Amino acid sequence: QVQLVESGGGLVQAGDSLRLSCTASGSTFSRTAGGWFRQAPGKEREFVAGISRSGETTAYAESSLGRFTIFRDNAKNTVYLQMNSLKPEDTAAYYCAAVTTLFSSSVYDKAATYAYWGQGTQVTVSL
Repeated sequence: QVQLVESGGGLVQAGDSLRLSCTASGSTFSRTAGGWFRQAPGKEREFVAGISRSGETTAYAESSLGRFTIFRDNAKNTVYLQMNSLKPEDTAAYYCAAVTTLFSSSVYDKAATYAYWGQGTQVTVSL
């Protein structure tokens, strides 16, 4: 079992940066692939970025590419999402997710793949 807790959200202006953190409890974190998703009011949850359990492989949504970076520190049981050049359309609740996998290089972009979810952290970007 893995419990996930996000932090780092807040209210920022367009062009600013934020770093989200997702800290996991449980001893199996290093065997999980991770992902960040977001959901804006009235919209479906969408993939933002994913990372393999080894941290060597990453994937990004087109809207995130070039602005967001996902990385992890398995010694700290934490996955991060560095968000730069934020835009108002990035406003959403951001959720981290994890799934246990046997494959060290696999990354997953479908929400249904993930077994564990955090409670979400709000990111609001104003003009």
